[in-house]
Amino acid sequence: MPTQHNSAIKAAVPFLLIAVLAAMVAVSVWWVTRPGPLVIQGEIAAPRVDVSARTSGRVAQIKADLGTQVEAGQLLAVLSNPQLVTAHAAASSGLNVARASEAAAGATRPEMIRAREAELAAAQVDLRLAEEQVARDTELAQQGLRPQTAIDQTTRNVDTAARRVEAAHAQLDLTRAGASPEERAVATAQVAQAEAALAQHQADLDELTIYAPLSGEVSARLFELGENIGPGAPLFTIVDLDQAWFTFNLREDLLAGLQVGDVLSVHVPALQRDLDAEITLINVQGQFASWRATRATGDFDLRSFELRARPMAPLEGLRPGMSALISLGR
Repeated sequence: MPTQHNSAIKAAVPFLLIAVLAAMVAVSVWWVTRPGPLVIQGEIAAPRVDVSARTSGRVAQIKADLGTQVEAGQLLAVLSNPQLVTAHAAASSGLNVARASEAAAGATRPEMIRAREAELAAAQVDLRLAEEQVARDTELAQQGLRPQTAIDQTTRNVDTAARRVEAAHAQLDLTRAGASPEERAVATAQVAQAEAALAQHQADLDELTIYAPLSGEVSARLFELGENIGPGAPLFTIVDLDQAWFTFNLREDLLAGLQVGDVLSVHVPALQRDLDAEITLINVQGQFASWRATRATGDFDLRSFELRARPMAPLEGLRPGMSALISLGR
């Protein structure tokens, strides 16, 4: 009996070895073919500003070049435009003329006042003479030595002299008062108009000096010294590397479990570094970015979403355009 039992065990050993080997092969196949994490590739982006001038001009000075680190308000370039300088000078002269006219409207020359006073005095003398002549003619008429027609003429002369006195009084009052309120209002408006024109030309001159609107690195310079620049033409591109972020495009079926505020581990191949980044935006993209179903049934269209994440700590060497990788579990 023992001999038969040992024989049975020996006969079963090959089957056991085969079973163990088959199990090991199955485990190996599963390990190799198991679904791994999904790797999503994105890139690094950063705020960028294209700097341009509102007016035309010729490049006279260049104060920044490619790769220059600039601060907000730093001088970048100076343009030259003689026509704008001439127009500014003309506008300044126009303002001086308008202010002089306003001053003239609000003041009266003493010589004019004295002249009007002299005219009034002469008119008053003429009136007194006419009144004295009427008195003499009336007395003579009572003695029969003066006809009635002469008395009528001298009476009319008195009326005429009285009107001249009134007119001289009115002219003196007008001279003392100066320009009318309406004329002064027109002069004031002309000054305001000239000031606005000068301010516009000054603004044009200010545009000939180009300053950095934000701090960052000059990533592009699109002109040369002496080149004539048109209004609105881009001159510099400035990138704010301190505000860089990661951007990824994901189908909506990959967004499960992701929300704003979550922290992702991002790998930057160019730097061979991993860093944590906080999700700051999950935003749907346009219809053109949708993934379309290819089967007639059993599938559906999926929208694409932009996912942005900002590094939680600064990383030296991080630049726009670099690739970034994240792993999503399936």
